[in-house]
Amino acid sequence: MVRPGARNLITDVAGLAVGHAQDTRVASGVTVLLGDAPMNAVYDIRGGAPGTRDVATLDAMALVGQADAIVLSGGSAFGLDAPAGVTGVLRARGRGFAVAPGAPRVPIVPGAILFDLANGGDKEWGEETPYRALGAKAIQSASLDFALGNAGAGYGAIAGKYKGGLGSASAATDDGFTVGALAAVNSVGSPLIPGTDVFWAFAFEQDREFGGRRLARDVAAELDLPADMKGARPGENTTIAIVATDADLTRAELGRLAVMAADGFARALRPVHTPFDGDIVFAVSTAKKQLTGLRARETMRLGHIAADCIARAIARGVYEANSLGNIKSYRDMFKGGKNG
Repeated sequence: MVRPGARNLITDVAGLAVGHAQDTRVASGVTVLLGDAPMNAVYDIRGGAPGTRDVATLDAMALVGQADAIVLSGGSAFGLDAPAGVTGVLRARGRGFAVAPGAPRVPIVPGAILFDLANGGDKEWGEETPYRALGAKAIQSASLDFALGNAGAGYGAIAGKYKGGLGSASAATDDGFTVGALAAVNSVGSPLIPGTDVFWAFAFEQDREFGGRRLARDVAAELDLPADMKGARPGENTTIAIVATDADLTRAELGRLAVMAADGFARALRPVHTPFDGDIVFAVSTAKKQLTGLRARETMRLGHIAADCIARAIARGVYEANSLGNIKSYRDMFKGGKNG
C-alpha cells in the first residue's frame, strides 16, 4: 500500500528542507533542496538543451558523489549564478567537502536552470544578475513547508500554453519508506489531454491534488503534436526535477531510480524530452532507512513510485500556478468548467 505522505511534499522524506526566493519585478526565482547532511546524489538528463552547473561532481566516476544542496533556478544561463549564493551560505555554516587541513570546506551544490526570459518580467538588471542573491535568500528560508505554483524556480515558468509552476508530491509505503518529488515545469509539451481540462497525469492523482478532473467521454489521443504545446523555439523550455528517498540507496541504485523516475515526465507531458527541452532529474538519498530484502527489487519498486511522484508533481505545479500577466493559468482558463 502506498499513500501520499503527511505533507504531500518532497520534505516528507526525512532530512530534507526546501526554500524559495523570487523577484516579482524580474518574474523569476530560485528553489533550493537542502539536506541536513550530505546526500548521495546522481542526475539523469533526457532533454536536448540542458543548462547545468557542477553536475559532473555527481558522475559515477567522480570523487565526491554527494551534494549538500541542489538548486533549481529560472533565468536561463544567468540562473547558474544561483548555486554560488547557496554555496556562500553553506560555507559560512561550515558545510562542505573537506579538501585539506586548515582549508575551508567546499559545499557541493549542483544546479539546473529553466528559461523564463520572455515572460514579461523586467530583465534589465545590469551587470550583476539577481540570482546569486536569490539563491542565498532561498536557502535561508528552507523549511519543511513551502509554496507551490508561482514560487521559486516555478515563478515565471510556462508549460505548453498554460502558466507553469513549482510542484511537489510524495508517497509513503506501508513498510516505512518515503519517496518525494519536486518539479519546476516549463515544458514545450502540454500537461493536458487536448480538448479537455484533464491532466495527462490524472490516473496517478491522489486525493484530488490537482483538481480531480476526469474524462467524461472517450478521447482518442492526438498522434501528431498537440495544438496546446508551446512554440518550439530552441533554448526556451525545460522541466527540471528532483526525486528523493530515505532508503539507503547506493549511487548505482540511485542511478537506476533516476532513469525510472524520468519516465514520470512522459506520464505528465506530451511531447517530452524534446530537442528544445533541457529535462533533467536529480535523484538523492538521505539514507535514513536501511533497505531490506532483495535490493534490486526494492530499487525497482522505489523507481516505479518515483516516476508517479514526478508525474503528480508536474501536474500539481501547473494546477497550483496563478496567471502572470497575459500568461493564463489552468484554473483561470477552466474556471467555468469543461467537459473532459
